Amino acid sequence: MADAQFVTGRQTSVLETNKVLRNTYMLLSMTLIFSAGMASLAMALEVPYMGFIPLLVSIGLLFAISKFKNSGIGILLVFAFTGVLGFSLGPILNYYMQTAAGSQTVVTAAGLTGMIFLSLSGYILISKKDFSFMAGFLMTGLWVVVGCIVLALVGSLFGMQISGLSLAISAAIVMLMSGFILYDTSRIVNGGETNYIMATVGLYLNIYNLFTALLHLLGAFGGDD
Repeated sequence: MADAQFVTGRQTSVLETNKVLRNTYMLLSMTLIFSAGMASLAMALEVPYMGFIPLLVSIGLLFAISKFKNSGIGILLVFAFTGVLGFSLGPILNYYMQTAAGSQTVVTAAGLTGMIFLSLSGYILISKKDFSFMAGFLMTGLWVVVGCIVLALVGSLFGMQISGLSLAISAAIVMLMSGFILYDTSRIVNGGETNYIMATVGLYLNIYNLFTALLHLLGAFGGDD
């Protein structure tokens, strides 16, 4: 009897995990398409660089998403969040489109982002490995990167430029986001994340940051930065 209950509980857990995984990738796909559409709109309108405004708005939306993560409002907020970030990406893409490498830099960055995400996520989906042990390392690395970004911003205010710092930050972000893709996907697969709205937001941020970091690196090595 106990064995039957265990098997039933196990099957229910697997079904719930598969449901979260399916809903996450479905919502992620839709938000990526929506975000790309908003970026295209910003490019067509030739919207100027908006500074910290999108960042402040997106932080507010993140708090709202966390509050309404168990309701339909949460889904609408996810689209608002990804739409704001996508729209803010438009001016950046326009900048790179006007450089010598043009669309090649953007297309290459997008291709590499897709390849990295699909490869790492696919590895987790097949192997079912648990990468929860990376949590401490990833959070430490994230705070180090944030500290370096603040240092670079403060330095720029006083007219000081640390050679190669921005490239080092972008390279670190590529490594960190790759690690977060492994970590976040493994949490979904192994039942650590049971809310597909929050799972979608996490994976979207991984992809977004990975893409922008690769864009900066490719632009710099291509002579655009």
